[in-house]
Amino acid sequence: MNEPIFSPDYVSRPYWWDRTSRPQLDDSPLPKSADVVVLGSGYTGLSAAIQTARHGLQTVVLDAEDAGWGCSSRNGGQISISIKSSFGELCRQYGQDGAIALMQTGADALDWVGQFIRKNRIDCDFRQSGRFQGAHSPRAFKEMSRMISETPETMRNGAYPVSVEQQKEEIGTDFYHGGSINPRYASVDPARYHRGMLERAVNAGCGIITHCRATDLHRQGGIFRITTAKGQIRSRNVIVATNGYTGIATPWLRRRIIPIGSYIIATEPLPKGMIDVLLPTDRMITDTLKLVVYYRACPDRKRILFGGRVSVKETDPTASAPRLRDMMLKRFPSLGGIRITHSWMGFVGYTFDRIPHLGVQNGLHYCMGYCGSGISLSSYLGSKTGLKVAGQPGGDSPLDRLNFKGRFYYRGNPWFLKPSIFYYRCRDRISSRANRSR
Repeated sequence: MNEPIFSPDYVSRPYWWDRTSRPQLDDSPLPKSADVVVLGSGYTGLSAAIQTARHGLQTVVLDAEDAGWGCSSRNGGQISISIKSSFGELCRQYGQDGAIALMQTGADALDWVGQFIRKNRIDCDFRQSGRFQGAHSPRAFKEMSRMISETPETMRNGAYPVSVEQQKEEIGTDFYHGGSINPRYASVDPARYHRGMLERAVNAGCGIITHCRATDLHRQGGIFRITTAKGQIRSRNVIVATNGYTGIATPWLRRRIIPIGSYIIATEPLPKGMIDVLLPTDRMITDTLKLVVYYRACPDRKRILFGGRVSVKETDPTASAPRLRDMMLKRFPSLGGIRITHSWMGFVGYTFDRIPHLGVQNGLHYCMGYCGSGISLSSYLGSKTGLKVAGQPGGDSPLDRLNFKGRFYYRGNPWFLKPSIFYYRCRDRISSRANRSR
């Protein structure tokens, strides 16, 4: 009989919620009007709201659920420059100057988050321990090394390749064929970070109205009227910060954001010393497979948190946990007897060009599309959006000059994910087997 993979105290909710109590907000009535209404109380929305409130604008933040209920308290806590495309890909799309500007924006966002946390004294286990990206095949390692060498040194953020002989110093597995290190990447407890940001927003004078889903939004005579589950509110300025949870109230944006489920499990506490063998440097980990996984030690280094895309359709995290655990065991077979205590999921917001976007559409400000690695850019660009709405300097970004394109076949239902995930899963298996047999 197989041993159970779930612990007796297993729960299908984020591990982070056990470490940080859910915020208790006053059940304030929805005001009739405000200078600024923000849709979404995640990192983007709160960062924008902090700026508008601190610059004297009456700001109300609305959320369909509890504050931060979405990916801001569900993500893996890995902080990177958040620009998915390589420097070469960006050059082909936007030219060298455009590529440099976009890469620099990502680097600036990474710096900004650390400065914001320190300046506001947010206790959220922020650590700049770096990231190791494992190459799933020798060919992937060669490609990784080539991309690093072709990136201008000023744009590498200190990244360097690590041979297969050296990788044991970074990670206790034979699964990879070398990899790369980015020493500037960081980690955080995402729920504690969100809680700290929420407290700063409230202290700045923001009204936070939860369980107040926006169902309709229209503009007339320069005034937006937002219909919600708790009534209607008017405002000259609206910021949409809903990312992977963008809904029917903003159909233009919904047609440009692809919600993709990302799943995470947390192990039970590991035997003493085991984590130091598996993850000796405390770096964040990811790899070069198309269906990327991401994992790390939890802040107290007692458990492993392992995340990835494991389902071709959105499902119960309890049902997806065994597959995610199998992926973890391929990298760390010694975890075979370790059970799962938490399993959860959240929606990230992808764009068709894999680039985040902010801007203004018919007077409506938006900021979203972080493609699964948005802690730094959501916070940074949310702040810039808030500054722009408040009429303050510092609100410009190269990202607000990009065309936010949709597709004629997409209206908010990502029907194409199932065949795409199946294709990439098969491609990963074929490339891994082909290279391991050589």
